[in-house]
Order: sequence, then C-alpha cells, then structure tokens
Amino acid sequence: MSKIADIIKYEGDNSTFIWKHPCEDFNYFTQLIVHESQEAVFFMNGEALDVFKAGRHTLETQNIPLIGKALNRATDDKTPFHCEVYFINQTVQMDLKWGTDSKVRYLEPEYGIPLELGASGSMNLRVSNGLKLLVKLVGTMNGIAWGENGVNFTKSLQNSFRPMISTAVKSNLTASIKENNINILEVDEHLTELSSTLKAKIIPGFEEYGLTVPEFYLTTVVLPEEDPNFKRIRELHTISLQTKMAAAEAQVRTAQAQAQAQVTAAQREVELEKQTTQTEVAKREAERQVIAAQAEAEAARQTGFAEAQVMQAQGYNKKDVIQAEVQKAYAEGIGNMGSGSGGAGGSTMSDIVGLGVGLQAAQAMSSQIGGIFGGMNGNQPNNNAGAPSVKCAKCGADLPAGAKFCLQCGEKVVSLDDKIICPQCGASTPNGKFCIECGAPLANKCPNCGADVPAGGKFCLECGTKI
Repeated sequence: MSKIADIIKYEGDNSTFIWKHPCEDFNYFTQLIVHESQEAVFFMNGEALDVFKAGRHTLETQNIPLIGKALNRATDDKTPFHCEVYFINQTVQMDLKWGTDSKVRYLEPEYGIPLELGASGSMNLRVSNGLKLLVKLVGTMNGIAWGENGVNFTKSLQNSFRPMISTAVKSNLTASIKENNINILEVDEHLTELSSTLKAKIIPGFEEYGLTVPEFYLTTVVLPEEDPNFKRIRELHTISLQTKMAAAEAQVRTAQAQAQAQVTAAQREVELEKQTTQTEVAKREAERQVIAAQAEAEAARQTGFAEAQVMQAQGYNKKDVIQAEVQKAYAEGIGNMGSGSGGAGGSTMSDIVGLGVGLQAAQAMSSQIGGIFGGMNGNQPNNNAGAPSVKCAKCGADLPAGAKFCLQCGEKVVSLDDKIICPQCGASTPNGKFCIECGAPLANKCPNCGADVPAGGKFCLECGTKI
C-alpha cells in the first residue's frame, strides 16, 4: 500500500494537457492545491465525483458530498478508500505542428494539368471540457500531451488527431484554392484566407473531444518544383504575366496620350480665349478711333462753316473796296492824260506814265478783280461765263463756280477729282484720313517709311514698298 498523501498538487510540465497525480490513497483532511488556469477532477472507484477550480481545498465530506461516510477519520497510514486526481491544464498550447501524411492531388483548372501538393502548418490548442477529454480520450492513462514526450503516456494528441487533420486539409485545401480562383503559383499570398477555411473545417472534430482550436495556421503549401508539368505551368504563367504587363503599359501610354490631348485642348482653349480678348480689345480700339474720327470730322465741318460765314461776311466787302480803288486809280490816270505842262511830248509821256501806274495797280489786284477788266474790255472772254453751277453735297444749295464753302450751311466743297471711294462703306468721300460717312481709316501707314498710303493701295507712293 502506498503512502497516504497530505498535500496533492500539479507536478507535470506546461506542455501536458492532462496529468494524473501518482498518489492514489488519500486520508481525511488531505489538502488539494489547484493553480490558476488549472482544474482538478476527483475520481473514486472509477467514477468522477467532483471538479475543483483554482485554490486550496480540503478533502472532506462537505467538499465531496458523494463520498459521505466512506471517509475514515483514522489517522493511521491506511486509507479506507482508493481515489484518483487528474489535473487539467487549461492554458493555450501554442505552435503545435501539423502536416499531411501524403500528397494532395490537385488538377490545375486553367491548363488541366495534374499536380501533387503538400501542406503543413501549426495550431494553438486548449482544453474546453476537461471531463469530456478524460472520459473520451485519456481513460486510465497517466496523462496526455500533444507530442509523445510525456512520462508513461501511451498516446499523444498529435497521433490521435493526425488522420482527422489530414483528411480535412486534403478535402478542403484544393477546393478552397479553386473556389477562390487562386493561381497555384501565387498561393503564398492567400495563406491567411486558406487558414480560415481549414480552421472552420477542423474545429468540430476537436470539440467532440473537449478541445478547442483558437488559431489554425497553414504556413506552407509544398509545390512540386521538379515536376515537368509544374515547370510548364510556370513558363505559361510567365508568358501570361508578360502579356498582361504589355497590355498594362499600353493602357498607361493611352492614358498619358489622352491626358496630353486634354492638356493641349485646354491650352488651345486658353489661346482662343486670349485671341478673342485681343480681338475684342482691337474692336473697341477701332470703335474708339471711329468715334474720334467722327468727332474730328465734325470739328472740321464746324470750323469750315465758321470760316465760310466769315468769308461771306468779309469777302465781298473787300472785293467792292478793291474794285472802287482800281476804278479810282484808272480814272485818275485817264484824267491826267494831256494835262501836263511842257508841250505835247511831255504831256504825252506824263499821260502814259499815269496810265501805266493805274494799270500796274490794276494788274496787282487782278486776282481779285479779274471780272472788272473783263467788263471794261468787251473783247476779253469771261472765264466764269457758262461754267456749270455746283450743288452743296449737304444742303443742296446752288453754289457759284469756284466756291470752296457753301454759303448756306458752311459745308466744305470738294471737287470730284478730290474724292475717293471708302473701302469700308462704299461712300464717295473727300480724300483724307477718315471717311466722313462711317469714320473708317482711308489711308494705311507704310511699314518702311511711315508715309500715308491711300486705302486699297498695294505699294507705297514714297518708297515703293509693297503693302
């Protein structure tokens, strides 16, 4: 008979899921110590009587009601009952390795080429129901761990669950790859989503035995690098990738060309707006020049009208005075003929001198009194006789021949020889700088010498430069 224990506590390592205390004989008031993240299951005669959580517990009838009066209060070395205590480690066991026991057959969907894949990874495992794990898996063993390094452990969880893990991985790995349209050459980029899919398939098998899987990782998909079929797939993938890259580069070039075309169109639009603005400015400048020309023409017309009024008021009075002075000089010359002393010769010479003085005076004023001498000599032709009358272009009044301004409205009289056709409005207008009808410029500037060139002229009249 073994020695009766006074204190029972966990003495296994942290990698063990369930550990059985080696002492099986207990006395009344034996102390049971359960650490945090542990629980202890008390068996008597093969029956689980109670589960103890973390803390110090005294084995007595109040703590284990099912034992009842079977406990002996004796203090000798013998115990009246035989019992067992299993400690359950509830910590998460991390980085537990797993792998498939054989290759996984996979038919590449794009090219229909068969391949064989391998898979491995790790997982985290924790006991969720210790009593279920004890009853279904441990039995009468001294404990159980993931590997086979437990003392007197006849089996390990790894060996127990390897068939279930391999079956779940083989059945769902290739299906998940096809379902998610994953390229086998890019499978490493999708390990996270594949791990989640496999975890969902594996968890129910562990929960059936009181275990849970917090994390499940697919870390490696072993590809058949030496398989000729796989090498062919890799070559085809490279060609496909190069084709996609060329298409992408073409799209980039197209996008750049479109962007450049948009920039060019925007620049052209800005330039058109700029030219439109310049045209508007030039138009306003031309309008301003037309208004200025019209104002200048109106000022010239008013000035001419004023001059005509002055000439009308003064011109004829002066003419009359000149005529009177000439007639007086003529009369004096005639009167002095034959009245001089000194004989006939002297008198004749004096008369001739006197007449010459009068004629000389008349000749000096001939430009103003040409009509007077015509009246004195009936044989002289009248230059203005029979000359056609002139109509005022503005008011239509009859004007005497040779008149330069209208006596009625003061408008300047321009002969037909001094008029030109306005290239803007087609009106007959005096040869000047601006049309009197529309105000358009009538002369251009020579780019070589700066001289005025008549409107419509193709060559400068001063230097011969082509306009």
